[in-house]
Amino acid sequence: MNINQLILKNLEKNLKNYYLYVFALIFSVALYFAFVTLQYDPSMDEVKGSVKGAASIRAASVLLVAIVCIFLMYANNIFIKRRSKEIGLFQLIGMTKNKIFRILSAENLILYFSSLFIGIGVGFSFSKLVIMILFKTTGVEAIATLYFSNQALTQTLIVFCIIYLLIMLMNYSFIKRQSILSLFRVTSTTEGKIKKISIYEMIIGIIGVSFIALGYYVSSKLFGGDFTSMNELFMAMVFILGSVIIGTLLFYKGSIRFISNIIRKSKGGYLNINEVLSLSSIMFRMKSNALLLTIITTVSALAIGLLSLSYIAYYSADQAAEDNVPSHFAMTNVPDAEKFKTLLQEHDIQYREKKIEVIQVSVNTAQIMETPLEGLNIGANSTTLPVISDQSVKGTDVSPGQTILTGYNDVSQKFMSLKSFGPLDLKGKKEVIHQQYLGLKKEYVIPYYFTAGGLPTVIVDETIFERLKKDVNPEIQKKSSLYIGIDMMNEEQIKEADRLFKTANFSGQQTSRLEMSSNQKRNMGVIMFVVGFLGLTFLITSGCILYFKQMDESEDEKANYTVLRKLGFTQGDLLRGIKIKQLFNFGIPLVVGLSHSYFAVQSGWFLFGTEVWMPMIIVMVLYTALYSIFGILSILYYKKVIKAAL
Repeated sequence: MNINQLILKNLEKNLKNYYLYVFALIFSVALYFAFVTLQYDPSMDEVKGSVKGAASIRAASVLLVAIVCIFLMYANNIFIKRRSKEIGLFQLIGMTKNKIFRILSAENLILYFSSLFIGIGVGFSFSKLVIMILFKTTGVEAIATLYFSNQALTQTLIVFCIIYLLIMLMNYSFIKRQSILSLFRVTSTTEGKIKKISIYEMIIGIIGVSFIALGYYVSSKLFGGDFTSMNELFMAMVFILGSVIIGTLLFYKGSIRFISNIIRKSKGGYLNINEVLSLSSIMFRMKSNALLLTIITTVSALAIGLLSLSYIAYYSADQAAEDNVPSHFAMTNVPDAEKFKTLLQEHDIQYREKKIEVIQVSVNTAQIMETPLEGLNIGANSTTLPVISDQSVKGTDVSPGQTILTGYNDVSQKFMSLKSFGPLDLKGKKEVIHQQYLGLKKEYVIPYYFTAGGLPTVIVDETIFERLKKDVNPEIQKKSSLYIGIDMMNEEQIKEADRLFKTANFSGQQTSRLEMSSNQKRNMGVIMFVVGFLGLTFLITSGCILYFKQMDESEDEKANYTVLRKLGFTQGDLLRGIKIKQLFNFGIPLVVGLSHSYFAVQSGWFLFGTEVWMPMIIVMVLYTALYSIFGILSILYYKKVIKAAL
């Protein structure tokens, strides 16, 4: 057999064994090429017109390169170690290290660049679909076209050629470092199989679980009033991050072995075949994989958390717009309102109108605040709040000595938690009016222009409102003190009315609810699109890494399966234990990652939207379903190994 035949034979063998690596490489190239094509596609002008949109796509490209580079180098490290005996045999028959390196380089060259060009073709084929998904997510009404970019091709080739050179440098360094004897021992030393658990590991295990639990506990208290300054809040976030990451590492290093040892002790050391193949294998191998599993778990939690938060903001766009703009259109200027009403009348669009007079008053809220957060100027001795008359709000009636607040969301409840009653002082320019606060309502009745983006509105009796109006402080008043709300009688005409509103080119003080909702969906849609595709890339690459680790373990344990088969155990007996093992190998990082992301989302979801459960559940279910595919593929590979063991 000559060198060329040897290269082709090895290439065929590697392709058969590492097809998932080839798939992941093709997928990564395709996704990167499609992403880079977005930057140069003319149909993307509207999305890239915003700084956030262009920056998000560029940042995604950089992060995508980092993820793919780490994955390919890690996968190559696994493969080169698996072929260490083969490299040792080459040396035994007289090949020099440089010649062996040239053989491996030729194999990699064919495999890598074949996958690269296939990936570019796939990326080009699906680039239109990627743009259509982005347009759908952001609500951009544009025609997506199949566009090939020479700049994207050049950039993709440069990036992946650099990654290839790094892989070759890694292979060259590995071959040069190893002696013939060490090459035959590499696979036997890659896993540290410790037979007995120590007291030290037990302590580490308990500390790991404790650190994670402590991080979860602090995150649940993050915005609950326990931290009353911005510095305390920042330090708490740093503590949570450090505690959870360190706890996760210690959890994999000691906790799982500790728990597994307790289970084994409870059985008196007598384990059935399923427990031997699952519990014992995990117990003796988990420690050596601790760092890898910690990274996978942390990044998985980050991907799930960010995607959940961005989807929460996207999912809550309509409700957030309704809170900020109580009517379909909010006007603060009478001439503009008259102009808009004329446009509606000319197009036979029926509407109803309401007017609310709004004044700004300095309010002493200190006595009705639970725990104000220092640094936000909320809950101090004097807070400027909008004040309206009870006659402006249908179904609301308060007496002259009483007042209620309205317009409250989840963010307000965290940063400005109010008591159910208490004294409230309304300060005019000269006069202070003492009122009794009776509680608050959730509904918003005036737009965000008057509420400074989310502060509650004070509702007082008409007589009190007139007294305050005569004694207003001009320094804190808005340019306009009149809110004109315009609602469409027929909701099917809202889009047409919104089109007319846009053509009128009103100032920023005149607001459309539909436009605000669309803008938020567009902004968060870009972020959700980027995070989603980056998360999908990481999911596939991390799933492949775990799959490759299981390939390694299956080959190492093949001799054990041969012995068990000779003792009379069937393929089904062994496979049941393998299924339990894969449930732990893939399930533990998934469950821990989901748990981390759940507490992260729960601690601050209210900063992003109004609905948490449905978006978070959808993201977690989709991630779990896709992640489970690699566990199933691992079981199928084990099945093939077990079948070939006898």
